[in-house]
Amino acid sequence: MLGITLLTFIIIKALPGDPVLSIVGERAHPDVIEKIRKELGTDKNLLRQYLGYVGLLIKGEFGRSYYTNRRVFDDLLLKFPNTLKLALTAMIIAIPVGLILGLISAYKKDTFMDRLISSVSVTGLSVPVFWSGLLIMLFFSLKLKIFPPSGTGDIRFLILPSLTLSLPAIATLSRVTRTTIIEILDMPFVNTARAKGIAELKIKLIHIFKNALIPIVTVIGLDFGSYLNGAVLTETIFGWDGIGRFTMEGIIKRDYPVVMGCVIACTVIFVLINLFVDVIYHYIDPRVRLYENSR
Repeated sequence: MLGITLLTFIIIKALPGDPVLSIVGERAHPDVIEKIRKELGTDKNLLRQYLGYVGLLIKGEFGRSYYTNRRVFDDLLLKFPNTLKLALTAMIIAIPVGLILGLISAYKKDTFMDRLISSVSVTGLSVPVFWSGLLIMLFFSLKLKIFPPSGTGDIRFLILPSLTLSLPAIATLSRVTRTTIIEILDMPFVNTARAKGIAELKIKLIHIFKNALIPIVTVIGLDFGSYLNGAVLTETIFGWDGIGRFTMEGIIKRDYPVVMGCVIACTVIFVLINLFVDVIYHYIDPRVRLYENSR
């Protein structure tokens, strides 16, 4: 966490532009500019500014916005539920679709269906989110007029950004599922299960799929963590009032406390989700429990 704060602080300070001039304008009187610099603390050297910010973090504070003078922590609490809804909806779409496509592709290896799904997956990984988001908005909002193009509101406003956000996750989950299942299909225990006369459906759903859960759960956890961190482009394109859009606004305005607060909050979320995924390993893979007991 300390490394993240230092790295983010250095990058932010290296960006061109002055937050004080963004607030008062370049034609403001020098005395006014100097007064605001003292109020914001930007007149101090970089080391004192950084140590002062770390001191706030130790107290559980993220500082105050240069523009609104609101506590950044309070604004994050307001934005986080919207990002959480967006992330959960995207994963509800991505998990079943990605798993089904990956399973079909693995069990239909080297067939037309496998090549088709693989091509779609590669396309999903290659197309930038801002491009797919604009195409989805163009088709569903402007052409079909089914969903509103942007804004934050009920379920109708949530569908398009969630769909856009889920596309890379579907592609990644599909590819990982296919690769893992194909590797497990050649393992000795699968042939042993077939030799014992166990039903093929039971072998695929229990023996094979259960052993493929570790990389699948890892991908799901990482994707969910990145969504909770705020999908900056998706939220910006669709005007969704979440952490991602809040971060983008802070960058544009040179609102350094907002940017720092968003990055640190996202780091904490990502670390906690990875910790949660590690805990899940204990329950889905007996080899992890065996290793823990042997220690």
